Amino acid sequence: MIERYAIPEMTQIWTTEARYSRWLEIEILAVEARTIAGLVPVEDFEKIKKNASFDTQRVNEIEAVTRHDVIAFLTSVSESLGLESRFIHYGMTSSDILDTCVAMQIRDSGVLIKQALVTYGEALKGLVQRSKGIVCMGRTHGMNAEPTTMALKFAGHYSEYLRCLKRLENSLASSCVGTISGAVGTYAYLDPSVEEFVCEKLGLSVEEVPTQVVARDRHAEFLYALAAIGGAMERFATECRHLQRTEVGEVEERFGKGQKGSSAMPHKRNPIVGERLCGLARLLRGYLQVGLENTALWHERDISHSAAERFIFPDACGVTLYGLQKAADLASGLRIMKDAVAENVEKAGDRYFSQGIMLAMSKNGLTREESYALVQKIAMHAMEHGESFAAAALSQGEITRVVPEQELSRICTIDNHLRNESYILGRLGLN
Repeated sequence: MIERYAIPEMTQIWTTEARYSRWLEIEILAVEARTIAGLVPVEDFEKIKKNASFDTQRVNEIEAVTRHDVIAFLTSVSESLGLESRFIHYGMTSSDILDTCVAMQIRDSGVLIKQALVTYGEALKGLVQRSKGIVCMGRTHGMNAEPTTMALKFAGHYSEYLRCLKRLENSLASSCVGTISGAVGTYAYLDPSVEEFVCEKLGLSVEEVPTQVVARDRHAEFLYALAAIGGAMERFATECRHLQRTEVGEVEERFGKGQKGSSAMPHKRNPIVGERLCGLARLLRGYLQVGLENTALWHERDISHSAAERFIFPDACGVTLYGLQKAADLASGLRIMKDAVAENVEKAGDRYFSQGIMLAMSKNGLTREESYALVQKIAMHAMEHGESFAAAALSQGEITRVVPEQELSRICTIDNHLRNESYILGRLGLN
C-alpha cells in the first residue's frame, strides 16, 4: 500500500518482519508437536523456544547469495541456535511456512476488515433510519420512474452489506487454511499430526489434500469477497455521486471546516470520497483477476503465483480496509437535502400514475396492449405540453368509461406507491 492510503494496523500484518515472525512461530510449533510425540528431546525444544530468532538484515545478506528467502531465513535462525537447530524445518518444505503464514495474515487482516465492514453496515443502517418517509423519485435509465423513499433506496445498500458480510465470513473459513505436509504434500517425513497440532494452535483449518501448497481457489474466494465489498462500496458511492450532481442536488457528502473543493473554483463542493471509492473498487476487481489466474499451477506446484501474491494480498486487504473506513464516513456524514428531494418529486409531475391507470383499465376489461397505447398517448401529450397527466386522464372519456373516476382518484395518489415501505424495511429488521 502506498503511504497515502495505508492503515498502520493493516500494513503491520504484511511487513517483512511480521512475515518472518510468523514463519518462526510455525517452525517452533512444528518442533513442539514432534517433542510431544517423543521425537525431539525436551531440552532441545526448550532451547529452541527460548533462543530461536532471526535478523532481517542478516536474512537479506544471505538471500543475496542463495536467492531463496526461506533458506536465508532458516540459516539466520540456525545462527541463533546450537546443535538443536537440526530439529528446525525437519521434514518440511518452504511452502509449509509460506502458505501457513499467508493463512495467518489473511486471518488477521480478516479481523480488521470484518470490523470495518460492520461499522460501514451500522452507518448504512443509521442512514436508513434517518431517511424513513422521505419521498423521492425513483429513477431507471437515469430518468424519473415512480416514487420511492430515500429509506428504501439506502436499505438496498444495507441488504448488500449483509450479503458481503456473509460472503467475507465464508471466504475466511475457506482461505484460513494451512499445511505442514512436506514435499509434494505426502507427509513422507512428517506425521499429519504435526500439521493438525500447528494449525489448531494457530486457529487455522488444514488443507485436506495438499499438493505441497494450499489450493489457490481458496485465496481466489477471499479476493472475490473483497472485490464484492468493493463493488458494494462503488454502487453506494455511485448513487451518492449521482444524487449530488448540481441538477439533482438531493444529497451531499460531508464537507469539513476548511475543506477545499477546487484549486481554481472556490465555490466547488465535490463528491471526492465517492469518486475515490469507485476508483478503489477497480483495483479490487483487478486483484481478483490475478487471484483467479493463480489457481492453475503446474503439477503439484510452481511459483508463478508467488511474486503476484506479494502484491495482491497486502494491497487488496489494505485497499478494502481503507475503502470501508471511507465508505462508513460517507454514509454516516451524508446530508439529505429534503427540500431538493421534494422539489424534484414536484418537478417530476404526475406521469408516474401511468402504470396504475393502465393496470386498472386492464383489470376492468381492456387488453394490456389497448390500455398501454391509450395511456402512453395521454402521458406523452401531457409531458410535451407541461400538463397534469392525472387531470388529462380523468378528462378522457375513453378511460373513465372503463375505470370509474373514484377508482382513478384513489390510484392517482403518491401514498399508493409507498404503502409498503415499512413492510420492506421489516425484512431487514429496519422498520
